[in-house]
Amino acid sequence: MTGKLIVMEGGEGGGKTTQLHYLHRWLCQLPAVQSLQAEGQITDIVVTREPGGTLTGQRIRQLLLDTSPEEPLSDRSELLLYAADRAQHVDHWLKPRLAAGAWILCDRYSASTVAYQGYGRELDLALIDQLNQIATGGLVSDLTLWLDVPVEVGLGRAQARGESDRMEQASLAFHHRVRQGFSQVFAQATYPVEQIDAMSDEMTVAQHIQAAMLRWLSQWYPTHFSS
Repeated sequence: MTGKLIVMEGGEGGGKTTQLHYLHRWLCQLPAVQSLQAEGQITDIVVTREPGGTLTGQRIRQLLLDTSPEEPLSDRSELLLYAADRAQHVDHWLKPRLAAGAWILCDRYSASTVAYQGYGRELDLALIDQLNQIATGGLVSDLTLWLDVPVEVGLGRAQARGESDRMEQASLAFHHRVRQGFSQVFAQATYPVEQIDAMSDEMTVAQHIQAAMLRWLSQWYPTHFSS
């Protein structure tokens, strides 16, 4: 039995975390999903995140997002910390649950490293690809939902929430490079990607995500979901 890895990606202020929890609640309430669970085809539907999906990852997350470290993180150190977090997450959290038949909803995955550290920090893309291969052990998402929003809009939303983390405090030019990075990554992706316009209100965006999910559920489980 193998589960499904569904990843939500995007820049700052796209609403990933909020939409991930909306998606989780919606999936859990779908009669067809409940039927799959009753039949034993799905063991669980869980939510996780990167960085910070494991106990070790939570410590790494504090280092990565701290706005007042004792010494600034170098760009290469930042890259390696993200890789370490992902390796721990894949080995100790994602793979065991997928093997048991869980659906996993994950806030960020390998595309974020390419976008943020490759395009945003302008580190070597070939090196990042190699690190991602090592960290993921070849595990790719079954579906990636890209919540895309213009940089200025997304940063405005992030700032409205209150205190900004270290990534949100990066320059406007950095965040424009990140958005370009996501666009490049997903244009070349060999796994399924659905681009979601995240400009609308939360519930409208949630409806777009649900529509995209139903298209894929119909392919994965045609006897339970009508296309």
